[in-house]
Amino acid sequence: MSSFILAIDQGTTSSRAIVFDHDGETLGQAQKEFRQHFPRDGWVEHDAQEIWNDALTLCRLALRNAGVEAADLAAIGITNQRETTVLWDRRTGEPLARAIVWQDRRTADTCQRLKDDGHEALVRERTGLLLDPYFSATKLAWLLDHVDGARQRARDGELAFGTIDCWLLWKLTHGRVHATDATNASRTLLFNIHTQQWDEDLLAVFDIPDSLLPEVRDSAGDFGRTDSALLGASVPVAGIAGDQQAALVGQACFEPGMVKSTYGTGCFMVMNTGEAVTSQNRLLTTVGYRLNGRTTYALEGSIFVAGAAIQWLRDGLNLISHASETEALARRVGSAGGVYLVPAFTGLGAPWWDPHARGALLGLTRDTGIAEVVTAGLEAVCYQSRDLLEAMAADCGQRPTALRVDGGMVVNNWLGQTLADVLGVRVDRPRVTETTALGAAYLAGLGVGLFEDLDAVASHWQRDRAFQPALDEDERERRYRGWRDAVKRVCSDNRS
Repeated sequence: MSSFILAIDQGTTSSRAIVFDHDGETLGQAQKEFRQHFPRDGWVEHDAQEIWNDALTLCRLALRNAGVEAADLAAIGITNQRETTVLWDRRTGEPLARAIVWQDRRTADTCQRLKDDGHEALVRERTGLLLDPYFSATKLAWLLDHVDGARQRARDGELAFGTIDCWLLWKLTHGRVHATDATNASRTLLFNIHTQQWDEDLLAVFDIPDSLLPEVRDSAGDFGRTDSALLGASVPVAGIAGDQQAALVGQACFEPGMVKSTYGTGCFMVMNTGEAVTSQNRLLTTVGYRLNGRTTYALEGSIFVAGAAIQWLRDGLNLISHASETEALARRVGSAGGVYLVPAFTGLGAPWWDPHARGALLGLTRDTGIAEVVTAGLEAVCYQSRDLLEAMAADCGQRPTALRVDGGMVVNNWLGQTLADVLGVRVDRPRVTETTALGAAYLAGLGVGLFEDLDAVASHWQRDRAFQPALDEDERERRYRGWRDAVKRVCSDNRS
């Protein structure tokens, strides 16, 4: 069997394709940013057709850059921005409207109404999630109610729903396979994570016809084969996972208590818990991965804005011209000097879950300059990570001794050290930081037998650098208290 795997990593602001060998080494890749649509305040949309076109182009480019033919591939793995909702015509394969992105907050009032009607306890029990616009169900219901004729067409079986993985799989297989994996299904508010089935009661709560839904499969296994006309040969699709769960696999966090945190557009911290743990601190209970019919669960905390804050400093305020400049600026000043940036541009995620909170820049003095504001943007990522780690420690009764980090932001050594200082735990950066795509490749390899088991996958993980906490504990706690105070100031129930 060939040992080459093609991973499609479809993210929130860009898509990429990477060809890996058996050892997880990158042979060739291609990446492209795509357009973000903001039709109203709090609304975020993507063109699903553009995403598909880009994904196909990038797959071809990555193969060419790797010097590999499609016929040489053992499998394809897909990982994706989760919760983003696509509704399309089964006959034509065309989307009915732009995809509603996970960041979109247009259904905040709907979620509040469902809470007021007493549905959150059921949702929490069955899905491990909260009633929040973040997830797919209210986005899908919105599309059914606002796209002309969509609800009736859905009842007639003419339409299909899927998250981005499901949409890409449909297109790759030329409409022959309408399926998703358990990790993506677990983020819809429609999937019972304990029975591993779409839930009739939840479908009734959100008024979603079951004819729309894809089949739910393991994260590694048979997802069909690509249409041979697309890449030049028919290739098995053998692994699918939402981006954060794929990163959990890519970071080889296979033992309960192991934690990874991915720093991209948002920040997502995931702890392997083995069995399902119900959070008392407003974290999410989710499917970590499902292999051979066995589900491994995780706790997750989601930060909506991490790298996106640096993007805003660059594009919105024009304080920097490239994200790489942030490390030198932060090193120059050492810290933000009491300045706090709370990047609640689309509300606050865990553990606050306040869709109406908005961002703020606090603690400004006459001495505050560009370097301090940029440093505050980096520190905000660290403080938000501390919020999540504290919640996980409270739920599980112990603090992890190390955090495995990945994503584009962690190439910044200043950020890695500050993260260790703020958290008070060792931060491990792997040699391959794009572990989301790597996790998709590992799952695909498991799906076709290229890897025997998870131990074989774990043997490939290598640490690039460990950042040890160096900040005085009193200073660590003083700075963190300032952050907590800043967050409280932007929460909607504390604003007049």
